[in-house]
Amino acid sequence: MSEKDFGRFLLEAVDEGLSSIGECSKLAIYFHLEKGFKVKRHEIPHKIEEFTNAMEKIFGLGANFLEILIMKRLHEKIRQNVELKNSENFTFTAYVAAAKQSFLRGKRQRVLVNANRC
Repeated sequence: MSEKDFGRFLLEAVDEGLSSIGECSKLAIYFHLEKGFKVKRHEIPHKIEEFTNAMEKIFGLGANFLEILIMKRLHEKIRQNVELKNSENFTFTAYVAAAKQSFLRGKRQRVLVNANRC
């Protein structure tokens, strides 16, 4: 498990979250993200702030609903407890950063546990 794996899980979670409003709508959103906001689908894990800003411009307050769906799907995929240090400033980007950190830390812990078995 690596940053690349986390990126793959994040993209799957985004796909599933956007699919909740329909497959054609999901494709239209990806088109709009790329053409209007210069964020290609495969760049989302590296441009999470830009993705979030674009979603808020496209959907307004409705972006929160999609962000929550994406966070739920991501949580299911990484299977890690996500620790938010400052829950007062809870944002989608803060959650993704915390999830990534938890995912990578969990990876290191699994490696250490396996190394101690030898």
